[in-house]
Amino acid sequence: MYAITIPEPGGPEALVWAEVPDPVPGEGEVLVDVVASAVNRADLLQRQGFYDPPLGSSPYPGLECAGRISALGPGVAGWAVGDEVCALLAGGGYAEKVAVPSGQLLPVPKGLELATAAVLPEVTCTVWSNVFMIAHLRPGETLLVHGGASGIGTMAIQLAKAVGARVAVTAGGPEKLARCAELGADILIDYREQDFVAEIREATGGAGADVILDIVGAKYLDRNVKALAVNGRLAVIGLQGGVKGELNLGALLGKRGAITATSLRARPQSEKAAIVAAVREHVWPLIDNGDIRPVVDRTMTMPEAAEAHRVLDSGTHVGKVLLLTPTGGRPPADHRPA
Repeated sequence: MYAITIPEPGGPEALVWAEVPDPVPGEGEVLVDVVASAVNRADLLQRQGFYDPPLGSSPYPGLECAGRISALGPGVAGWAVGDEVCALLAGGGYAEKVAVPSGQLLPVPKGLELATAAVLPEVTCTVWSNVFMIAHLRPGETLLVHGGASGIGTMAIQLAKAVGARVAVTAGGPEKLARCAELGADILIDYREQDFVAEIREATGGAGADVILDIVGAKYLDRNVKALAVNGRLAVIGLQGGVKGELNLGALLGKRGAITATSLRARPQSEKAAIVAAVREHVWPLIDNGDIRPVVDRTMTMPEAAEAHRVLDSGTHVGKVLLLTPTGGRPPADHRPA
């Protein structure tokens, strides 16, 4: 098969479409013929040499895919050759084939193009596990999403609105904020021009955000605590703003606040399977009936992965960048459903 390889870490040019050995499904795994994958910021970190795949997983980038099952490993039940699926991966999505633990498979939602389903597993699993399984966002509460126009952000807005929460977002510029508003965001904050702490306090009558979903990390740590409501929960899922910050424990204590920091890729398969099962139960019906829809910024081919990484680096995208294998499915009819 062919896959995107990284012979030496570096810039986007480090990504090389090359011939590599086919994967073989092991115990409890299926082999998926990949139609599409999607670009996540973790892929950029891996390309740069800062985020190695977990031991034993594929060395190629790509944390999600969609395709058709072409072989079953020993001990697999509930799936058959020919099934159309999307999958959460520890790596290997930027390839023509990938071996996937069966517990990380999801059926393609009703009415959705097979290729488009590739943008769903990583964002749905990340948002559901952090905002709902860990931070327990409830109806009527306020969620603040940093990076509201990102793949994570566009999904978080929709899921929070679907359960009856109020959503605040930060994004760079009026165009991105307008897209967030189309998805249901109630409070729009331009982080380039406005102080999100002051804005969220004003919008909530001084209360603050009950839950904050943060992709920035250290740079926002102190301000996130200030923006929290009493009994607020801060979920850190990214480190774009650095890894070390100063935490005022007195301020956190005074708010009876909680901070969690998680990553999805390195979790044991059993934990991933539990998250995938929860997503299938709670999120998939919302996608099936059209309450939630994937947001695809643009579609490219997998050999164009370097250019796709440049798009993410530039920060000009809204939602996800979809990568089709050269022999994969046709592009979705509507790249920009929002």
